[in-house]
Amino acid sequence: MDASCLQENLQRALAQVSRAVATKTTMPILGNVLIAAADGRVKISATNLEIGITSWIEAGVVDEGALTVDARLLAEFVNTLPAGQNVNLHVDRGKLSLQVQCGRDKAGINGLDPDDFPSFPTVDGDAVVAEVDPRQLKEMIGQVEFAAAADDSRPVLAGVLARFDDATLTLAAADGFRLAVRSGPLLAPAPANLDVIVPARAMRELARIIGDRTEPLRLAITPNRSQMLVRVDDTEFLSRLIDGAFPDYRQIVPREFGTTLDVGRDGMLNAVRRAGYFARDNNDVVRLDVRSGEEEFMPGTLEVSANAAERGSSQSFVDASVTGPEMQIAFNARYLADVLGVLKTPTVMLGMNGPNQAGVVRAAGSEEYTHVIMPMVIGAG
Repeated sequence: MDASCLQENLQRALAQVSRAVATKTTMPILGNVLIAAADGRVKISATNLEIGITSWIEAGVVDEGALTVDARLLAEFVNTLPAGQNVNLHVDRGKLSLQVQCGRDKAGINGLDPDDFPSFPTVDGDAVVAEVDPRQLKEMIGQVEFAAAADDSRPVLAGVLARFDDATLTLAAADGFRLAVRSGPLLAPAPANLDVIVPARAMRELARIIGDRTEPLRLAITPNRSQMLVRVDDTEFLSRLIDGAFPDYRQIVPREFGTTLDVGRDGMLNAVRRAGYFARDNNDVVRLDVRSGEEEFMPGTLEVSANAAERGSSQSFVDASVTGPEMQIAFNARYLADVLGVLKTPTVMLGMNGPNQAGVVRAAGSEEYTHVIMPMVIGAG
């Protein structure tokens, strides 16, 4: 291989794929990046066998070829080279060495045989499931992935369900204590309806890769439904899929509510955060007291409180529009803060059916996003 490219392009590509480099592995090659030159471009790939990222950069290619080298060492060296300069990449296949040169600065990095690097499936026309707006997908991921389980004891709950249903994409995540569901339109109807489960960690990385891109994304599922591929401009993202059946979230979401309140998002979020500081020593329990206005046309009140025997107590009050009977319910402060933090609307709706039944948080006036939270013991603390 003999190729040259701009330093900043090489640096950006290495940073892009670095998130897929394995940090703890018994397979040394997974700590490497694959560098291959062909057709006027340099391809850089990394994988930890759960996700894989490939990035292409424009290059002057004199001789095609490939090698894998230590990802961290190459990135560290390239990061110190001057921007705006060409970096020459030359592979000595006999020594399995990559020569990197920029002006008078150069390095030789020992590598491993590229034939031993895991192969990536490609996004071909037959595999494409759908196209989606990247800004919408990034927002959808951000509103659900945090609700997935943090451990792999039940693998399907450590993932995010992606349901392709005609012209709609629905993402859902649950950890047994909360459930987040978000639906949005596809740019064109999917050729086939299907459900897949993507690891939540992979979804987070995909959101980072999307960044501020605006061109439509191509989502594809391999024929054996073991991997998902996403093409984002000059980058391809690959994730393994989790085998299993995701719980039927439609059975979990309450259809009606005895008490609902519309409340300012910022006011409620700040009240929950204040209570949460005290609730840390009491299993994160915060109590919500919903009261109607004393007279007709007067606003109701949401009191958010917490009590910890050693730290003290906190009470905050937020005006709210209340429909239905007054009630008290307790939730996990962190769970409430999480969902209020990802909702960007000025007003949110909280629906409840009693102190021992799940509550629902939505953006006021919209049902495209639903967050269900299981209650905690009302008498705690």
